[in-house]
Amino acid sequence: MPEPAGKPIVLVALGGHAFIQPGQRGTIEEQRANAANIARSLMTLVEKEYHLVLTHGNGPQVGALAQAMPDVPLDALVAMTEGSLGYILQQSLLNELRRREVRRYVVTVVTQVIVDDADATARAPVKPVGAFLSAEEARARSKTSGWTVREEPGRGWRRLVPSPRPLRVIQRHMIREAARSGHIVIACGGGGVPITTGADRSYLGVEAVIDKDLTSSVLAADIGAALLVILTSVPQVLAGNRALGAVTLQEIEALHAEGHFPEGSMGPKIEAVIHYLKHGGRRALITDPESLRQAIEGRAGTHVVGRI
Repeated sequence: MPEPAGKPIVLVALGGHAFIQPGQRGTIEEQRANAANIARSLMTLVEKEYHLVLTHGNGPQVGALAQAMPDVPLDALVAMTEGSLGYILQQSLLNELRRREVRRYVVTVVTQVIVDDADATARAPVKPVGAFLSAEEARARSKTSGWTVREEPGRGWRRLVPSPRPLRVIQRHMIREAARSGHIVIACGGGGVPITTGADRSYLGVEAVIDKDLTSSVLAADIGAALLVILTSVPQVLAGNRALGAVTLQEIEALHAEGHFPEGSMGPKIEAVIHYLKHGGRRALITDPESLRQAIEGRAGTHVVGRI
């Protein structure tokens, strides 16, 4: 695992709904306002002069694009949201940096992520994307666009797509060098664009979405990040009624094996932390944006350290 030069690299994985809060419609004005709040919370890390890499989710946005452009491949839609959300967050960060007279640049990287080809093609579609559909709409999409759909009782039907495991981020060296140079890097939006390698070694897009926390853990390990921060909607991880403060890798693995972390919410975040620490990572932190400053100082959040 490469060692960062100078100040350590910190990778922050923003929550999947960071740009759209519960109850919001997702207008561009709402997304800009939420991005501004994110930028302000991240200044805690900027003040400490960490090298900073950011990742983020794109669920609502890529789902809306899939509804509007059903004939566009999903990998291309992920790339579109990487660019559009990266732009919104990049601008908010630049504005906050200028207000504080901090001379740092922000760059957005449309990132490609190699996934396991067998995992991507053989695995049954499990990841819901897009808005809820009526039964009639779902049947039509299934027939005309080949979508796999599933009903969620009382809510409607949704499209399901594969969610293969990420193996390697193509642009990892570029991301690491840009971060080491002092630039804030936004990468792997929505888990990155899923691709595989063809028989002639050419890259091919995959109709899938990758879990952004798992991609974040792969990237964090590959670029030598000293700290992986996963921002979510809760200040600490719960195991039953117990709020976790500082725990070891062995302890979090045991709790995960006991089934304390649901697959649809905290499970992938815990899996991401385990992967990162098992591949050379030093420390991981799970908390919410409001608690970030205290958590960085060790006074809040759930901290997981590697084997001791």
